[in-house]
Amino acid sequence: MNTAGSGIKLIVCIMAAAMMTIAGCASSSSNVYTYEQTMQAQTVDTGTVESVKSIIIQASNPPVIGGAIGGVTGGVLGSTVGRGHGRDVATIVGALAGAAIGAAIEHEAGTKNGFEIVVNLDSGRTIVVVQEADVPMYPGDRVRVLTAPDGTTRISK
Repeated sequence: MNTAGSGIKLIVCIMAAAMMTIAGCASSSSNVYTYEQTMQAQTVDTGTVESVKSIIIQASNPPVIGGAIGGVTGGVLGSTVGRGHGRDVATIVGALAGAAIGAAIEHEAGTKNGFEIVVNLDSGRTIVVVQEADVPMYPGDRVRVLTAPDGTTRISK
């Protein structure tokens, strides 16, 4: 049994699991509520969709966790290559490459397709809400605008 190979496989599996966890951390969907958002009264306005623009929702935090996990994983993998100074160089190169790859994966996981939705409320006001593109919206659709006590607003059909 190859112990070094088993250790590497374990590290790669841990990194993959961590990246999948990062990918599912936050949502700006009209259909997904966090536990903290439940059991709160929300105000409801109604209106008509004026326009819908496709946008990209990008995570606002720098990809730190993915870079750290990737760096450690790359360093460990690099340390299994060569001997002496060659091993040291491989460890450093592996850590740098792993950090870059991990940061890129986390960045991609934090990027989602979204809509910028302009709604003409029945009250006469016009608002814009950005949310995930998980429910199709079209100009002319009648919608409900739900606003939570913390100011979070979502549009629902």
